[in-house]
Amino acid sequence: MRLRILLVGVVVLSVLWAIVPAGSPATPLTDVQMKLQETQDKLGKKKGTARLLTSQISKYNREIARLQGDITTLGTRQTRLEADLARKQAVLSATQSSLRHERARLITMRAKFKRAQRILARRLKELYQSDRPDLVTVILNSKGFADLLEREEFISRISDQDRDVITAVRNARRDAKQSAARLSSLQRQQKDVALAVMARRDEIAATRDRLIDRRVGFNSTKAGKARALRGVLSDANELEGKRDDLAQQEAKIQAALQGTNVGTLPAGPVKAGSGQLIWPVNGPITSPFCERRAWEACHPGIDIGVPTGTPIRAAAAGTVALTQSSGASGGYGNFTCIAHSSSLSTCYAHQSSIGVRTGQTVTQGQVIGISGCTGRCYGPHLHFEVRINGAVTNPVNYL
Repeated sequence: MRLRILLVGVVVLSVLWAIVPAGSPATPLTDVQMKLQETQDKLGKKKGTARLLTSQISKYNREIARLQGDITTLGTRQTRLEADLARKQAVLSATQSSLRHERARLITMRAKFKRAQRILARRLKELYQSDRPDLVTVILNSKGFADLLEREEFISRISDQDRDVITAVRNARRDAKQSAARLSSLQRQQKDVALAVMARRDEIAATRDRLIDRRVGFNSTKAGKARALRGVLSDANELEGKRDDLAQQEAKIQAALQGTNVGTLPAGPVKAGSGQLIWPVNGPITSPFCERRAWEACHPGIDIGVPTGTPIRAAAAGTVALTQSSGASGGYGNFTCIAHSSSLSTCYAHQSSIGVRTGQTVTQGQVIGISGCTGRCYGPHLHFEVRINGAVTNPVNYL
């Protein structure tokens, strides 16, 4: 008898030794839990990066909107510059036309003046040869040809015919000087207008270049951020799938280690927080409120990671307003909602089984169902919602 007991003990020890190798503290559960934590950490970083990129994209959207306002303002300014440029070009054209006219007139006046000079020179020679000493004295006493034309004594001593010649020469000289002055003024005016036109053109070109550079720069940066965000969201979706698979493995291992069947796990102590509701189950938040997913822009509740078979407690006293099977609720699986007041209600999704009926009154902490993974679910957990007047809100604010 003692020998039989000894043999049984040896067999049991051998089996235990085969299951848990000596010197190795790791177990399948701890290994899965470590991988789950590592995946959760990576997912948290990816979501943090996604939030940062989303914020940066929003900032660039605001900058682009502000830039668009600047573009509109600069566009109006550019229109005014183009109108002013057209006016300056019209002035330039008129100035160039006047300049051509004055140049032609100056050539005519100079030719006329030269003819008058030749006639006057010939006549002076004739007067000198006529041996009129008083007239010769006047000519010799003059300081030059221009002075001679202005001497009244000289004009009074010559004949009417000569006087006409002298007057013509004097007028031609005066007209030539006035034309030269006008020509000089028009040349300066042409230069000023040309410089103004060129300055306006340069300003318009610079304005257009600034608009193009700023728009291209902002759009390029925004596009880069958007590409990065798509990559991060894709990585986050893959990590979510991996996390859900690991959570399911963890639940299976825990159920196997505890040797329990679905629905027989202990309810555990009530977990209360600082809010008016208690936690429906004790477990970590695996998905926060309004998390972005591939199939929804805002996750309408929080996911609390617990093994299949965990009892679910009512977060507060109230009346069961809705119970739906997995076939009726769709992605929510087995689904229950409890009305706590005229405005506040809570909902519980993905249950393996529902433990209450519609219209039933429940107390806070009462078990209303068993957790599982029914409906659209990738691992056992409880999806918990808080609704105010029917609209979802962050449950953490009430726990």
